[in-house]
Amino acid sequence: MRFARLPVAAALLAAVCLPAAAQTLYPINRAEILAGSRFDLKVEFPGPVDAASVKLTLNGQDYHKLLGKSASLIPDETGKGASSLILRDVTLTKPGQYSVEASDGTNTRKVVWNVYATPAKPVAKNVILFIGDGFSVAHRTAARILSQGIEDGKLKGKLAMDELPAMALLSTQGTDSIITDSANAAHAYTTGHKSCVNALGVYCSRAANSLDHPKVETLGELAKRNGLAVGAVTNSEIEDATPAAMVAHTRRRSDFNDIVKMFYDTKIDVIMGGGSPNFLPKSTPGSKRTDEVDYIEQFKGAGYAFTTTKAEMAAAADDKKTTRLLGLYNTGNIDGALDLKFLKKGSVSKFPDQPDVVEEMKAAIKILSRNKKGFVLMVESARIDKYSHSMDAERAIYDTIMLDKAVAEAKRWSKANGNNTLILVTADHSHGVSVVGTVNDDAPGSDMRNKIGTYEDAGFPNYPAPNAEGYPEKVDVSKRIRLVFANTPDYYETFRPYLDGENVPAIKNAEGVMVANEKYKDVPGAVFRTGNLPNVGPRGANQGVHTGDDVVLTAGGPGSAAVHGQMENTDLFRVIADALALGKPAATGKK
Repeated sequence: MRFARLPVAAALLAAVCLPAAAQTLYPINRAEILAGSRFDLKVEFPGPVDAASVKLTLNGQDYHKLLGKSASLIPDETGKGASSLILRDVTLTKPGQYSVEASDGTNTRKVVWNVYATPAKPVAKNVILFIGDGFSVAHRTAARILSQGIEDGKLKGKLAMDELPAMALLSTQGTDSIITDSANAAHAYTTGHKSCVNALGVYCSRAANSLDHPKVETLGELAKRNGLAVGAVTNSEIEDATPAAMVAHTRRRSDFNDIVKMFYDTKIDVIMGGGSPNFLPKSTPGSKRTDEVDYIEQFKGAGYAFTTTKAEMAAAADDKKTTRLLGLYNTGNIDGALDLKFLKKGSVSKFPDQPDVVEEMKAAIKILSRNKKGFVLMVESARIDKYSHSMDAERAIYDTIMLDKAVAEAKRWSKANGNNTLILVTADHSHGVSVVGTVNDDAPGSDMRNKIGTYEDAGFPNYPAPNAEGYPEKVDVSKRIRLVFANTPDYYETFRPYLDGENVPAIKNAEGVMVANEKYKDVPGAVFRTGNLPNVGPRGANQGVHTGDDVVLTAGGPGSAAVHGQMENTDLFRVIADALALGKPAATGKK
């Protein structure tokens, strides 16, 4: 067997007895791999190995015959005498089941992969994937009641996403836990592979450097290789996990500076969100970079229009010469709908002309649709999750309404442009939230707990009719929906909307313990609640956390018939790949 790099001390390593533990292979057992997609193959041995003893086969054949590449053997990857074998950027073009075996001369480990083809021709020209980060069934229920209204027990209308014809439940678990985060959850959608918490575009191996883990190709990369335009828009920082999943390969989602470089290297066509400090050179005041690379200038030099306000974004999108756009509208996250449109809290005074998710999406579609071959666009309403972490019900509900308004605009655009767009609406993970009734300020007594109405006492909330955009213009009504959170730190329950700014339920005290934020202690009727999450040490929680509940996927347009029943989150990637025929020979670079 030939290797690109042999151990520098092979004779010494060969003399060491091999441990009885089996080696670990990536991609993992039962991986689903798109034919023609690119990935890294890694074998991790539990101890030192001799190159002459190592054997790697696919379906009984030496790996060279199928992969056409030589592996690199890393003699001591861990600093503790454990060797690894790595093949970067390999491709399997023939569909079928592959039995992959790795032997160190004593121990053998086998995994099985399923390599699948896609149709020869696409059924959809475009795909728009909507991700409501942390978007759970209760968010959807509450948004429907507030934005559509309810009378005599019947809703006066449906959400735009409700009228998409296909529906499924998606499991969200990763390789390391039943509870996922936004990184490996979005990664599942954009790669078709499972991974672990905090990982993007990689399997979680024992590599020390966060950028050295075995990579799998992302949807953004695949779509670009197939000639499609690609976009990612969000109201989070653009480097945050969900939009980053379109391009990133890192074990650590917090590698924001590296993720900016990955956006630049991939050069997807539309990139919009917050997070400008990670684009600025270190010497610029406010920069969060550790180098002097000015990525805003880099993007401009690569032909991108650059915008920092809603007005600039609209002008750039209307210019028919614009085919690439970088939009950075806040130093942090873009403010959510309730603050942007009504309360003017958060950072609105500092950034008064931020676009909302609907406006970002409409601008992105204008630009991406100039590519005659079609486009893939990820649209994230990110702050549903962030407001659910902070247990701020009204802000989370308003950003769910905003997500649905974006879906409505996408449906209108698709209908006016050939109905050839696959629209998918889902969440990356869930939160423990439930609609349990109402809070009625006019109920007798001063004890707010006894102003909560359940069953027939709940009745209906009295929000004003939604405005032309679909939002009630007032949230501090006398009878309001009761959305509660199941997994919490210690906190003070106020039973009211947070009109003065986003809720901060808990803070760390001088002893390092997470305690209820006493800012809310003296709010009339406030009640101290003992949390059910850890409050000390590295697991101490100052906010709510994710749950492992299934999330709902709704879909419409060509290719949506594949959405039904209960599915793995990785199946969503295959729905997109099939609709766009991303596994055809073009994906391998062949003509």
